[in-house]
Amino acid sequence: MRLTLFQADAEPGAPHRNLDRLKRAAAEAAGRSSDLLIGPEMGLTGYDIGAETVRTLAEPADGPMAARVAAIARRYGIAILYGYPERAVDGAVYNAAQLIGADGRPLLNQRKTHLYGDLDRRTFALGGDAFPTADVGGARVGVVICYDVEFPELVRRHALAGVDVLLVPTALMAPYEIVATAIVPARAFENGIFVAYANRCGTEGALRYCGLSSVAAPDGSVLARAGDGEALLTVDLDPALRRVGTHLADRRPDLYGAVSSAPGKGGS
Repeated sequence: MRLTLFQADAEPGAPHRNLDRLKRAAAEAAGRSSDLLIGPEMGLTGYDIGAETVRTLAEPADGPMAARVAAIARRYGIAILYGYPERAVDGAVYNAAQLIGADGRPLLNQRKTHLYGDLDRRTFALGGDAFPTADVGGARVGVVICYDVEFPELVRRHALAGVDVLLVPTALMAPYEIVATAIVPARAFENGIFVAYANRCGTEGALRYCGLSSVAAPDGSVLARAGDGEALLTVDLDPALRRVGTHLADRRPDLYGAVSSAPGKGGS
């Protein structure tokens, strides 16, 4: 499988122009024979743009933004994962990422399940217990969004479901570079999977995004890492590196019940 990470500085509140940028990135990634293009969290609208603007721009999963991405995917023959604000049937707005196949058909839609700080909590509803997977380029992929990857239980859940590559659209800001440099490789190593981490760059509102998009391998190595500016990072994933570790085989689930208990209820 060959994938390309699109590390970009989205234009706040301008989905049409951000879709133009995505189209150019898809054309270049397809020219590199990539199976998949991964954009950052909320890459079509911007992230720190205010709750009212997010609600105004939010669309259903089959809305106009999805239709435009589907047309781009079909034109260039490449699967695309993009971040956007999803409006549900009941009016709730979710921080979501949708994967569109190379034929323009939707493969999965994932909602962010762990909301970070006031920025997320005043804008989005919590995603529920739904973690779909899909096949792209001969690999089984799953998706978590930004802060989600910092919860080891969630990444382990994907690994146990047979995911080969975990896709992580993110909007990681300074001074939390440790997530990109330490946590992402650790998640790959401890679960025996690839982790593809596509971040923002530049500034937006009060945030300064730190870039450092990367792909970590199951042996914990970093196959490629971007700097702090815009980048298209293309990486080949060697299936021979899959599940080189021993952690999944040596698990003791009988010892871990307290991990899912509320604080103070897990025993001593």
